[in-house]
Amino acid sequence: MRSGANGIGIALSWTLLVAVGACAPAADEPKPTGTDRGEAAKAGGPGEGILMNEDVPKTDAEWKARLTPEQYHVTRQKGTERAFSGAYWDHHGDGVYRCTCCGQALFDSRTKFESGSGWPSFFKPVDAEKVDAHEDRSHATVRTEVTCGHCGAHLGHVFDDGPAPTGQRYCINSASLNFEGREEKSE
Repeated sequence: MRSGANGIGIALSWTLLVAVGACAPAADEPKPTGTDRGEAAKAGGPGEGILMNEDVPKTDAEWKARLTPEQYHVTRQKGTERAFSGAYWDHHGDGVYRCTCCGQALFDSRTKFESGSGWPSFFKPVDAEKVDAHEDRSHATVRTEVTCGHCGAHLGHVFDDGPAPTGQRYCINSASLNFEGREEKSE
């Protein structure tokens, strides 16, 4: 009987470790439909994001009007999408991942790797100046939160368990990103 209770304790400990260690605990929110955020931009509706030359919204109401409910929850309220549910966790396109809130280039597909965490993972940002790091003591642990250096949008967290050459794993929510494919130039 004692070994059965110990097994349950180990299973619960493992579950907590996986939830906290991968990125952040899953939030109770609807799964994304998988619609490419580029399509929302073309339609001119919520989720269209903004371009770097546009003014960044200043009020909560402006952010809510500009973003989908999921994008707002993740980027402005420091939420987390469920593992393996975001549009980019298993995305393999060639291009740049931009901030969904301000359009700043954040990560290049050449630095994306399969971490097995269920979130898009990168071993470095396009430019260290474009991503800010902050201590995060939420969820009974200490982690390093990463935000957009231009508009302050919550992106995810960075961990020191990534591949060479940096050893870092930027574990990023798909809802905080828009993918822009690299255009092939014909010679």
